[in-house]
Amino acid sequence: MRFLPRRRRLVAGLLLAPLLTGCFASEGGEESSGGADGSRLRVAMAFPPAENFNPYGADATLLSRLGVTEGLTRLDANGAATPALAESWSRENDRSWLFTLRDAAFQDGTDVTPKAVAAALSRAAGAEPVTAALSGVELTAEAAGERRVRVTTAEPDAALPLRLSSPGLVVLSAKAYAEKDAVSPVGTATGPFELTKVTGTTAATLDRFDDYWGGRAQVSGVDARFIADGTARTNALRTGGVDVAEAVPVSQATSLDEVTRRETATTRTTSLLLNTEKGAFKDPKARAAAREAIDTSALARGVYEGHADPGVGIYGPALTWAADKRVKPGGRAGAAAVDGTSVTVATYDNRPELPEVAQVLKQQLEEAGFKVKLEVREYSRLESDALAGKFDAFVSARNTMLDTGDPVSILASDYTCKGSYNLALLCDEKVNQAVAEAETVSDTAKRQDAAMTAEAAILGTDAVVPLVHQRIITGVGAAVSGVQLDPYERGLVGVGTRR
Repeated sequence: MRFLPRRRRLVAGLLLAPLLTGCFASEGGEESSGGADGSRLRVAMAFPPAENFNPYGADATLLSRLGVTEGLTRLDANGAATPALAESWSRENDRSWLFTLRDAAFQDGTDVTPKAVAAALSRAAGAEPVTAALSGVELTAEAAGERRVRVTTAEPDAALPLRLSSPGLVVLSAKAYAEKDAVSPVGTATGPFELTKVTGTTAATLDRFDDYWGGRAQVSGVDARFIADGTARTNALRTGGVDVAEAVPVSQATSLDEVTRRETATTRTTSLLLNTEKGAFKDPKARAAAREAIDTSALARGVYEGHADPGVGIYGPALTWAADKRVKPGGRAGAAAVDGTSVTVATYDNRPELPEVAQVLKQQLEEAGFKVKLEVREYSRLESDALAGKFDAFVSARNTMLDTGDPVSILASDYTCKGSYNLALLCDEKVNQAVAEAETVSDTAKRQDAAMTAEAAILGTDAVVPLVHQRIITGVGAAVSGVQLDPYERGLVGVGTRR
């Protein structure tokens, strides 16, 4: 019986170092020597908290981008795992790794100890639904000495240091788990900024954590506003209401001058996911007809106004190794004559380009003979229905390397029978086998090869049609420096961000 996914959005170097055309730039550096208290930073965020800042769900990346939470490792510009709360690590055997902790403190004043880290990782491993970084992975953690933590997986996992960089595998103090069925990052994390006040889904207040192991942040705090409307976010920046606006829509890009407009190549791909379990697209011939109807160049050129590249696969041009390793999909079904087949295409408006993408897709699909109904909602009101298969198709913008930094992990979570974010509800034995084989490979180049073989198997089912590979536009006030322009979209503000 197939496993129905529950959720994850949106969601790595001892092993992999995928080269990115964009650079994780942090203007002004990440280290601070302290000094003046600094002014507060005002930030407009695209996605409001959907789960009361639950770090194991859709809000994990939000906490990471605001500088609240962190894990044992983090990703560098090339996607390699580098030290965070762990200053070093080594592999003991196929299933166990030993992590040596740095001297650090939680925001509630307690020390980051092996016991606390082991407890935090155990809580994350037991979260329901499973956090995306642990899709298909059984993990246990235990204290292993004064400064060491042993992390063990049920099966060999060559990508573990990458996996532990995930925003969903953060380390929190014991106070965070005071309630049995809840977890709170308020005042319990380790990042440079402490979450001190939450105003529903509209705003949050963060104050500088002066005892942060990486040095005092250069601003005294962050005032975050959650503004789903992209035009409103951009206007807030232009009128001086905020200092930083994330995810500026391409329609607003020209309203910002070159000083305030920053464009970053990312590993985010906008795709059309087709429901393979029920409805019109259960038929692979109907899926083939949809794929053939779509002109991805028109989307990149029109909707994204040149701020994106036409879709070529699950992995886009930001991963420079992918192009030379791409395998042509085989075994695709022939396209059927659709003859007025009715389908519902859903998407969300937090990313303002997506409703416009859906409108263009509607036109293209209708020209091919489909009858198309569109459904657009805010993401938090749409995700559960999408994962339950209530739509025939879903337009999603997904950072393929967000959750682990490992190109194989995204395939396991999004396209296998037990995947936790399988929007296409795909359950195909050839895909499962190709992904499983890729997961066993530890050599960097060979793992990339295996990932591309698995990508070809997935594309061969026509469960997903890659539409465009995005470049993200961030609005940054002229007086602001040190904003993290992160191709993985895990970081935004940090120690060196200031105005």
